[in-house]
Amino acid sequence: MTEQSPGTDGDDARSETPVSETDPADDTAAEDRDASPADATVDEGAEPTPGVPDEETLDVPEDVATYDRFKKMDGAQYERVNEFLRDRTYITAREWAIARLCSDFRTETGVEMTKIGENLPELVPFMTDTYTPQAVNQARAAFEDKIRTAGATFLYGAMCDFFTAEELDDVMYESTEVAKFLLEVEGVDLSVEEELEAEERISSVMREVREASAELREEEESQ
Repeated sequence: MTEQSPGTDGDDARSETPVSETDPADDTAAEDRDASPADATVDEGAEPTPGVPDEETLDVPEDVATYDRFKKMDGAQYERVNEFLRDRTYITAREWAIARLCSDFRTETGVEMTKIGENLPELVPFMTDTYTPQAVNQARAAFEDKIRTAGATFLYGAMCDFFTAEELDDVMYESTEVAKFLLEVEGVDLSVEEELEAEERISSVMREVREASAELREEEESQ
């Protein structure tokens, strides 16, 4: 099985509705809704000449050829990666990969959307199609929308007194473990000190959120 191209039938296929016109709370509609990938013609029956670089290899930019962010994902299938993410996060495999690429290929003047789209299969092992710059931008926008929506949902859950302090700690621990795993898959080597520092920063913020929420509820009840 391979990654489904946007615009085809399937669980990850969506219409070309702009991101801003789709309700981000709708998990189904918010999943994969980019434009069609760039057209490409490939002669699957052609065999490369041993020792002679093919034309496609020669056209790959140097920073693309040396990019190894997702090297641990060699041989992975899109559906498996997507299933893992869907079970643990609010984002899809396409949005995860493209959001990371947009960060890595950011320049002083913006993000190199065209380079990312044209070289997507070379950059990410589980992506099999090239994408238009518009499709790349739409995936990035979908990622940002979902992060903001998930953040608001989580903070509301933390502030509305639905979770006890212990339950909230469990949520934070599980979330941190998933986030660390994704970073490790991307090739980010976190030291024990860095992990502890990140966990302490998160715990500190959440303590402040709980304290501020409790104070706010007390003020409301006293009025």
